[in-house]
Amino acid sequence: MVIKSKKTAAEQATGTHTGAQLAQSVKESAQQIWLAGLGAFSKAQAEGGKVFETLVKDGLGLQRKTQAAAEEKMAEATHKMTDMASGLSSKATGQWDKLENIFEDRVAKALNKLGVPSAKDVQALTRRVDELSKQIQKAPVKPVAKAAVKAADAPAALAAKKAVAAKSPATKPAVKRAAPRKSA
Repeated sequence: MVIKSKKTAAEQATGTHTGAQLAQSVKESAQQIWLAGLGAFSKAQAEGGKVFETLVKDGLGLQRKTQAAAEEKMAEATHKMTDMASGLSSKATGQWDKLENIFEDRVAKALNKLGVPSAKDVQALTRRVDELSKQIQKAPVKPVAKAAVKAADAPAALAAKKAVAAKSPATKPAVKRAAPRKSA
């Protein structure tokens, strides 16, 4: 605070200061201001380090809070994106499955029209062959008479003789040349 000089009764009555008194008053005020500045500077130096450290601690705490909030938001966003990606993936898989089933059905129809047996047809035939094989193995074997064997072998022997005869040149009939045709 600035200390005011006490005015004398005469000065108060006249309301004026003399020049020397005014200069003295200004000098004292300047001196007080200077001393107040030096005190503030001294106090700032002494407590400045403490204030700086306090500000650093406050800043570090604030930085940790903002990092935690940012990491939380990133985790939340990552979770949402993962959910969206898995949803899209399952939808796409479903569409591919439908497309694959349609393709398989059309190929099966085309193969069926061409007479190609399906896997079910082949499995049914395999089961039927297995059943027949079991029945044949269970059936008793009857002896066949020699005459029946010879009769069965006779057509095969005759066919073999004809094949050999057809290949030999001596037994081939001569090929006649056709006479030229006359035009009408």
